[in-house]
Amino acid sequence: MKNPILNISTSRAAMTVGIAFITSVIFVTLVDDFILPNFVVPGDTEALAHDIAANQRLFGLAVLGYFLVLVLDAIIGLALYLVLKPAHEQRARLTAAFRLLYAFTLIIGVLAFAFQIIDTYGFATIKLIGYVFFAVHILVLGYAVLKSGYIPKILGILLILASFSYIVFFVDLHLSDSIMVMLMLLMAIAELSLSIWLIIKRKGLPNNNQ
Repeated sequence: MKNPILNISTSRAAMTVGIAFITSVIFVTLVDDFILPNFVVPGDTEALAHDIAANQRLFGLAVLGYFLVLVLDAIIGLALYLVLKPAHEQRARLTAAFRLLYAFTLIIGVLAFAFQIIDTYGFATIKLIGYVFFAVHILVLGYAVLKSGYIPKILGILLILASFSYIVFFVDLHLSDSIMVMLMLLMAIAELSLSIWLIIKRKGLPNNNQ
């Protein structure tokens, strides 16, 4: 019996990647930039607990927002597998695997943070581990796109460059704010460009052979 998820057409999978990515960007911006800053209490779990107790609804929205983002990331990983499978199944599997590892790592972090097992320092550490998986995912995705034969090579190059820009977040290179903004834009543009291209060109993609 075929798995109904893996039996989705390449066209529908491409649309799923595009919509899920754009939606996740909106959610993660709201959570990271507007909600979580209210609970930033590095090294002080007692103060964190007080803040959570005083803002339970807001904290609940932050946790829910993160879970939605991570569910979307898992969906993106599976959909990318279907999009890339016609070109090379092993690369498609590897691409999906690292995206799923990223999502599951952050789910563990969100749960630990929600139950106050860790403070914001601990959450930041788990997020960093997750972002390592994500950076590898973007690198493998870029290579898979570059070698696909049916997705523009420039999108693969952009993704590969974006993956290396994550080094800035792993190592303190003391770069200027303007360079940091440019690198962040590169990361956003790379995946967003692929998402938009997949939505527009989805009907011209090769079909999966199930």
